[in-house]
Amino acid sequence: MGDILFLAHRIPFPPNRGDKIRSHHVLKALAKLAPVHVGCLAENAADRAQEQELAAVAESHCLADRKGALPLDGFRALATGRPVSEATFGSRKLRRWVQRTLATRQVDAIYVFSGQMTQYLPDRFEGRLVVDFVDVDSAKFEAYAQDGGAMAPIWRREAEKLRALEAEFAARADHALLVTEEEAALFRERLPEGCDADIRVLRNGIDTVLFDPARVKVNPLVGKEIPRLIFTGQMDYPPNVAAAERLAKRIHPLLREEVSVHIVGRDPTPEVRALKSEHVCVWGAVADIRDYLWGADIAVIPLEVARGVQNKVLEAMAMGLPCVLSEGAATGIPAQDGRDFAIARSDEEFAATIDRLAVDLPRGREMGSNARRWVVEHASWESALAALPGLMGREAPA
Repeated sequence: MGDILFLAHRIPFPPNRGDKIRSHHVLKALAKLAPVHVGCLAENAADRAQEQELAAVAESHCLADRKGALPLDGFRALATGRPVSEATFGSRKLRRWVQRTLATRQVDAIYVFSGQMTQYLPDRFEGRLVVDFVDVDSAKFEAYAQDGGAMAPIWRREAEKLRALEAEFAARADHALLVTEEEAALFRERLPEGCDADIRVLRNGIDTVLFDPARVKVNPLVGKEIPRLIFTGQMDYPPNVAAAERLAKRIHPLLREEVSVHIVGRDPTPEVRALKSEHVCVWGAVADIRDYLWGADIAVIPLEVARGVQNKVLEAMAMGLPCVLSEGAATGIPAQDGRDFAIARSDEEFAATIDRLAVDLPRGREMGSNARRWVVEHASWESALAALPGLMGREAPA
């Protein structure tokens, strides 16, 4: 067996956001199978500071700077006919490194994390090729376009270009991976007639030892109104911005019970910062998200655009929080509605469910206990990645 080439659009360290959590655990699992050569991009100095962690796992690596800027990326994409998001993650340095690695190393398998990184693949490769699309990006941009606004034509073009890219590389790959059965079914539906692709599911997991309420002793939310609602995520990601606004502007005013709302996550946009009020706290980046989950009473995840399994849901469940979710946020988590979490289908239903849990905190604690039990039993990374050796043409390590 030869080496593995792993390509990711962001450095898989630290595992502190949805895509990086998945790529981090996939990389660690691949490194148990064979020497892994890792090509990825750094967005800032914080990413660069993680290069030593990357070097400790990789046989060799290239951490290229992501230099894209949206207007320039748009012009490049128009000139080449390719997606804007592909231009955003383009790097001549990384392209040369991939070519050199394939020419000088005994690479017989490539794992591509995210469709944007397919641009680095050679025209021909005789070994095993696995493309992890994670979720259906083209459908996400279609949803953005449907909301209208000045960006709608750009989102529509991006959706069309990504859909063509998804079909092209699903057909080239030995296996195309999606994070849930729902995403896999949607991906299949969107392939052109006659496209021969092997679509598989590789689920997300959760580190239930790290995300364990028994390991956390700091409560930064002491003194805030009880019950304390929490929503977490990367706060410059449009679906998270929309969900934070929905919670603060549409759901919170419907609540009969007084509560405090806590929006926690890196890089909050001006729109998210503007949500701050007497009862709404916008925390921005925090040292340890587990402290805030442990200090909260109810997790509320009202995502209207959601693709794949939401790590924020698994993290809240693992921390023993009762979770009130939109149907999209619950996708790919086959726990029981009403026992392990509660699904709400409208703003009014979110408010009613939160009010019930606010009045009956013991009921909420029971739901949180059920949530953690379900995650421990069904959602570990070991079980989620059990199929990875076979997908890569390897035997599972002893």
